[in-house]
Amino acid sequence: MPNPGISRRTVLAVAGAGTALAATGLATAPAAHAAAAPTLPNGTSADKVLVVGMDGLRHDRIDAANAPALKSLMANGTYGRSLLYANPMAATSSGPGWSTISTGVWPDKHGVKDNTFAGKNYAQYPGFLARLAQVRPQLSLFAAVDWPELDTHGTVTPGADAKLVYDNDYVVNDALITDLTEQVLRHQNPDVLFVYFGETDEIGHNHGAASQKYLDAIAVQDAYLGRLLAAIEARPTRAAERWTVIVTTDHGHTDAGGHGGSAIEERRTFVLAQGPGIAAGARPIDTRLVDVAATVFRQLGIVPDPSWGLDGKPVQERTTDPFDTLQPSLAGRVDETAVPAGVLGFTHTPPSGWSVINGAMGTGGVSEWRGWAFATDEFWSRSQRDQWRELNVRARGVFAVADSDEWADRSFSGTYDSTLVTPAYPVSGASSVTLAFTTLYRQEGAQTARILASFNGGTPTVVKSYTADVLSRSQTVTVPVPAGASSVGFRFHYTGSNNWYWTVDGVTVTTS
Repeated sequence: MPNPGISRRTVLAVAGAGTALAATGLATAPAAHAAAAPTLPNGTSADKVLVVGMDGLRHDRIDAANAPALKSLMANGTYGRSLLYANPMAATSSGPGWSTISTGVWPDKHGVKDNTFAGKNYAQYPGFLARLAQVRPQLSLFAAVDWPELDTHGTVTPGADAKLVYDNDYVVNDALITDLTEQVLRHQNPDVLFVYFGETDEIGHNHGAASQKYLDAIAVQDAYLGRLLAAIEARPTRAAERWTVIVTTDHGHTDAGGHGGSAIEERRTFVLAQGPGIAAGARPIDTRLVDVAATVFRQLGIVPDPSWGLDGKPVQERTTDPFDTLQPSLAGRVDETAVPAGVLGFTHTPPSGWSVINGAMGTGGVSEWRGWAFATDEFWSRSQRDQWRELNVRARGVFAVADSDEWADRSFSGTYDSTLVTPAYPVSGASSVTLAFTTLYRQEGAQTARILASFNGGTPTVVKSYTADVLSRSQTVTVPVPAGASSVGFRFHYTGSNNWYWTVDGVTVTTS
């Protein structure tokens, strides 16, 4: 298994079955019928990670497929489902999707908005293999893809000690990638591998995600995954190794086939992970697609530098957001006919210690949005597509939302006027207190959004006002603590009249 004579960052295999791509390294791959795995430098880590990307795999179709490997990982690992952005942040296309997975940041950072890759910012936000090559150059890194754009644009393969890059004849090259990766796993000693399969996306385009052919494609890819898992278990050094396996996808598909738009089916993604410290059978509501890279780093014992600017977190790390405690009490639709009856995703009951003041709220309107509500991404974004609700990517799980636009979709009188009130937080002895949260805010007309602070239960004073759009950003507000103050509470006060909306999530309060 060891290959001590191999120098680092010098081995490359590039090919296409039938038509070879131009080689960009020291070695060109042989013809498909005689393909041999590239030789990797000998790995150095007992902690090892295999990331398998399945393009265009809609997770809600897995249950109906013959997919024992995926279902075993679901039973024995953590399976977090979530939704993508949509335009204008980025299309639900492969370029933005794989960039998000590889870099661990959202498209407003990595810069890829569609499959042209125009605006890519991999220099500041490199893929996780490139990052590993920087911080742990002794690791043995491998990549295999048959959507060559992932190589030519530098999305996934930079940093790999050896890579396989094939053209997009997926029915042929997914199988070949499996053959060669299986050889690498059985006979060499890699530390981190990224393996891409594309047939599910191809079949989704040609036959639709509701077709039997799509289920058949899932079954084929599941068998490939099963072979890779078996190869890991067959390793002679397996008993001394700690393997993590992560499976993910870049976007979903419509039933009829296709993606790129804002439909829920196109936005469906998942992160499925099994390995040390990752809970078996967990179904977290706070997982996002950016979490793949952060999970790779965690499983290798690497603490990301804050300067990396990662948006993700490890899949086993839960948020402490009080809004997520509301998940068991989420209800189905009342007035929102655009939301399917089976989707449980909103409540007006705040978390313990929080409150909502609706004393100045108008009457009537859509029940779900009468005053601050607490909702999931799927429920809220289904209420009305293509008004940028899909951009709320930095919220996780359940978040707070004030939406005068949706409230006004039924007969109402008066003005939308609602205040979300936090618990009181201790500040004794502190010189300042900092409120941190994530927000998506759209400004229109005379709408107002203000944050107020109240010390020792006194009169609230305005500490921040919004007058322009804030498109899914982390925010902080630091306020001096008056002499003698022992507690502080914050208020999010929103008013509007058929204007836009304001979301708040991940609220934390710290003192200096």
